[in-house]
Amino acid sequence: MLPTIAVPCPYCGERVELMIDGSDDLQHYVEDCPVCCRPMEISVALDASGEVMVIATRDSDA
Repeated sequence: MLPTIAVPCPYCGERVELMIDGSDDLQHYVEDCPVCCRPMEISVALDASGEVMVIATRDSDA
């Protein structure tokens, strides 16, 4: 099972749980917020110590 990480939605501010595959260092994809249904751009990266960092921003195409 993939680990989950809570991030705030850049639109409604609600914290949402995302299932993150930390095996790939750089990831970028769009996922709809389960609360407000608006598209969030999700960026995933590993820091120097191997910890997963996740950032949700507003979708530039929305």
